[in-house]
Amino acid sequence: MEKEIVNRVAKSKLITLDLEDFYPKGDRFEIDLSQWLDEGLILREAHFREALEQHQWEVYRDGYVAIHCSTDAIVPVWAYMLTGKYLEGIARDTVVGTPEVLETVLFREALNSLDLDSLKDRPVIIKGCTNLPVPASAYVWAIQKIQQVAKSVLFGEACSSVPLFRKS
Repeated sequence: MEKEIVNRVAKSKLITLDLEDFYPKGDRFEIDLSQWLDEGLILREAHFREALEQHQWEVYRDGYVAIHCSTDAIVPVWAYMLTGKYLEGIARDTVVGTPEVLETVLFREALNSLDLDSLKDRPVIIKGCTNLPVPASAYVWAIQKIQQVAKSVLFGEACSSVPLFRKS
């Protein structure tokens, strides 16, 4: 007689938190200000303003935008501000920084909506493998929030996890 295979993970009170679920959907864009600088290094205000006025801003509609400068140019803050002005009402969100900074900011905002009540006094595993770019900071923020209410926090998969926190 064969024994029935029981999925103990499915029957446990363990909650799996997949940070991919918090990945904000939408296109990502980056605007490199060096394209509007003379030789990629020198900002000439009149030329810069003209380039911004002629730029096709609609391509960023409903997307997330990272504004940065890929060269060693010293870019004044007002140049980022002026660029951001054109994205108001078009982009969902805009940051000054690399695409990695953009993802970090988006995850911070998304994790602020994490429902901690559903995790109260429960064992939680933060899933480790992702297909989307989840920044390391998101994992740190997740445990910092979750350990406030959870019974325990693990990292990885139910079959092989690393214990990170246990309420004493």
